[in-house]
Amino acid sequence: MTEIVIRPDIDNSPNVFTQDEIGWTPWLEPLTEADLTDRHWAGLVDASRSKSPYFMLLVRDADALEARTKTDKDIFYNASSGLPRAERELAATAASRTNGCIFCASVHSRFASHHSKRTQDVNRLLDEGTGIDLGSRRWNAVVAASVALTETPTDFDVEDIGQLRVAGLTDLEIADAIHGAAFFNWANRLMLSLGEPTPAMR
Repeated sequence: MTEIVIRPDIDNSPNVFTQDEIGWTPWLEPLTEADLTDRHWAGLVDASRSKSPYFMLLVRDADALEARTKTDKDIFYNASSGLPRAERELAATAASRTNGCIFCASVHSRFASHHSKRTQDVNRLLDEGTGIDLGSRRWNAVVAASVALTETPTDFDVEDIGQLRVAGLTDLEIADAIHGAAFFNWANRLMLSLGEPTPAMR
């Protein structure tokens, strides 16, 4: 039986969007390394993920986690063509900012900053919200499309895709932007449903 984790309130839990590293604590008991079978290890895909309470919770369903992780890697790391990595991470950041997922926004905003070298613009997105002008038609279009897909997926239509084309994105780049935002709409909901952000582990 899965145990519910009861812990004292933490007064300094992160409550604003940040590019700083923060932690995350599950509300259900994750597995420990001693619990892992060969199937669990395969489901993690990367053995280093056994250090993450998030993945150690999700690995209770090793098949689903393996499929999730391989999808994640294909969307964000298979960047030899299509949308540059920075803009894939921007899509994830915009979705996470819209959904209120402080943890995911912190991770992917750091990636967006690292790959773009536009740390100030990424900070403005976190601090001021997704409606700001980032000074780039491409970035504004990726953010707007990510927000539209996040707010009401069924309303995302040809007009939203048209705005991405006007900003100069190719069909493959548009698909990458949609995949990045869509994946993090799903990932945010897992994070927000299963635990909460906490101070970084030291």
